[in-house]
Amino acid sequence: MAGESVKPGLERVLVLEVARVTEAAAIAAARLRGRGAEKAADKAAVDAMRAELAKLKIRGTVVIGEGEMDEAPMLYIGEEVGAGEGPEVDIAVDPLEGTTMCAKTAPNALAVLAISERGGLLHAPDMYMNKIAIGPGYAPGLVDLDASPAENLNALAKAKGVPISEITACILDRARHAELIAAVREAGAAVQLIPDGDIAGVIWTTDPDETGIDIYLGSGGAPEGVLAAAALRCIGGQMQGRLLPADDEQRARVKKMGIEDVNRKFTMEEMASADVIFSATGVTDGSLLDGVRFRGDFAETETVVMRSRTGTVRRVKTTFRDIGTRFIG
Repeated sequence: MAGESVKPGLERVLVLEVARVTEAAAIAAARLRGRGAEKAADKAAVDAMRAELAKLKIRGTVVIGEGEMDEAPMLYIGEEVGAGEGPEVDIAVDPLEGTTMCAKTAPNALAVLAISERGGLLHAPDMYMNKIAIGPGYAPGLVDLDASPAENLNALAKAKGVPISEITACILDRARHAELIAAVREAGAAVQLIPDGDIAGVIWTTDPDETGIDIYLGSGGAPEGVLAAAALRCIGGQMQGRLLPADDEQRARVKKMGIEDVNRKFTMEEMASADVIFSATGVTDGSLLDGVRFRGDFAETETVVMRSRTGTVRRVKTTFRDIGTRFIG
């Protein structure tokens, strides 16, 4: 990264500082793995993330936070975080992506955070969003949220030069996706169902040779959609999302957050438009990252931290000492 200009954009030092925030949240949540205590683990991650954010030399505002949908403790939208000095930034957080997976010690629970220049992240309310995502290397507009599953899958298979039978779609295992799952299988593609964690599901599309996932389809949380878009901005890929308000009250919330067209189809660049730093730390072992390891008074973490402006992707393995009295060394 020699010779990299730090303006315009975020300060380069924030890349590793942001990683420390997700590491702290992951360690806190991992202490409660397998206890069946979803809300307690989420609260522990929230508290640890908030404490670490307070140390950063930023003037941050949470624009994507924990939401009412899960009735969980929150880093709430509009909360001001940071040391009160330094650049003004927008922050999107999911202190524990996959609370159920953490509670069951199931794979792919993560602590996730994205930080951008002010105004760089879509202010998405806590509701469902319909999403489609693929990895890098394809012509722009290859897939489209308004096309049928068969049309998208055939276009992707043609671009890859493989039969559609070699395409696998990642979809959240939810009753609402029954018709989507049937359509994908009828088109001739395979389906990998995941119980939770659609941020990881979107990221998996960037390395199908390793993950076996070619495309992400279906609805999940809108906050997670913005976080996933932030990650793809750094790695490369394509993503579209459309909010799915369930009633008049949710439609009013969409407009209150400055989105006049409730049916608007957002591109990845519209959801994460400015210089973005994305960090995720494994809580449980998964396809993306190893989970936290505890060894006496030591904790070991694995984190992926990325920046859109430079396209830099770092995998960081860190050992923390004396975690009995502090999370971060």
